[in-house]
Amino acid sequence: MKTKLFHSENLEEASHYLKAGELVAFPTETVYGLGAIASDDAAVKKVYQVKGRPSDNPLIVHVASDDIASYVAEVSPMAKKLMRAYWPGPLTLIFNVKPDIFAPSVTGNQTTVALRMPDQPMTLQLIKEAGFPLVGPSANTSGKPSPTKPEHVLHDLEGKIVGVVDGGETNIGVESTVLDLTDSRGPIILRPGAITREQIQIVIDQKVWMNHEVSQKNQEGAPKAPGMKYIHYSPEQPVVLIKSDWQGKIKELLQKNKRIGILASDEKIAELTEKSELSVYSLGSIKEPMLASKKLYAGLRYFDGQDVDIILAEVYPKEGIGIAVMNRLEKAATTIYPE
Repeated sequence: MKTKLFHSENLEEASHYLKAGELVAFPTETVYGLGAIASDDAAVKKVYQVKGRPSDNPLIVHVASDDIASYVAEVSPMAKKLMRAYWPGPLTLIFNVKPDIFAPSVTGNQTTVALRMPDQPMTLQLIKEAGFPLVGPSANTSGKPSPTKPEHVLHDLEGKIVGVVDGGETNIGVESTVLDLTDSRGPIILRPGAITREQIQIVIDQKVWMNHEVSQKNQEGAPKAPGMKYIHYSPEQPVVLIKSDWQGKIKELLQKNKRIGILASDEKIAELTEKSELSVYSLGSIKEPMLASKKLYAGLRYFDGQDVDIILAEVYPKEGIGIAVMNRLEKAATTIYPE
């Protein structure tokens, strides 16, 4: 199969392939998603197969309007407030799903579904052309860094899917915030993203929990959201998060003849004295965590094409979108130095 590139003028062609049960990757403001019509069980199962994704790892469904969300799920007044504030945008909401609408493989036979409305005009048009919401897990090989450019999708899925809608580089670069609205204990962020806890609390005027703050005793089995159970975001080489003593760790690795990749801010890179011996990818200024978010996956993918044995990555402050950046880096990392 030859994978095509679609543009704004041929979205109708891309939608025909989706209606025929084929897979088409699409851009969002966060990462590229791997699209299939969410009512087509065979197509959705093909998404799992192409990605090599565990079948109990649920899929986010992308909708083109608030009205569709109310048609497919039980939408509370709280949810409506959040949708008005942050849709379209990088906020995924978990609802109790209405029966017999989505393919069983979308929800993993759970009673909940994750929905979001992406802030990407071409993709909203594609969903409308397709005539039904689309599943859209990241368009990459499962467990690897998510794609933020069309070429990342092609690197992983060339020849495995019909096409990619080319929207250029994504604006945010890490996946959406996932907020569970179905837990009796209150709203819980299952995956951090660009929409922060503080932003959500301002809209709904009540406490929002982070996933690690609440007991998971009754949350065993299939996860409600992606990114909760399995290894994610990992490049070919091991990633070590560096909290301090960069020079000591670099010296230790060079003495062992290790070829080192550095994933860090401009400021940290400027401090290093062995730059000529290192493969370096900058995440921009430490003062601009949104830029680190945008460049993170491209940076992790960059080292797959470099002759390095290990990647040393900077620890960012866990504030604002820095929480999401560190969530992804911690899932990608094999260890933290010093321990």
